[in-house]
Amino acid sequence: GVIGFVVALSSAALVIAGYAVGYHRARAAADLSALSGAAAYQDGREACAQATRTARQNGARLDHCDLVGDAIDFVVTVRVSVLARTKLHHLPPAVTAQAHAGPVR
Repeated sequence: GVIGFVVALSSAALVIAGYAVGYHRARAAADLSALSGAAAYQDGREACAQATRTARQNGARLDHCDLVGDAIDFVVTVRVSVLARTKLHHLPPAVTAQAHAGPVR
């Protein structure tokens, strides 16, 4: 009984750790994508295209990109998803994160 409990507890810890790592990867990719999109827009380039490239380079997929404002005062919002390394039948296959960035000074 004790061994079964330890195995179940270890399995649960691995599932939680897999999703925690996925969340941190998604969070970092979202932050970097939003910042690179804001920097690109400030340089006169397409913000969402740059955000897409940055997300892909960080192992994520850009799900949504939005640009609000003008060339001086703007906000780039991105939502990215990263596949979870832990794959169980009833759990979501991906972890998402969202980030915002404005003018880069």
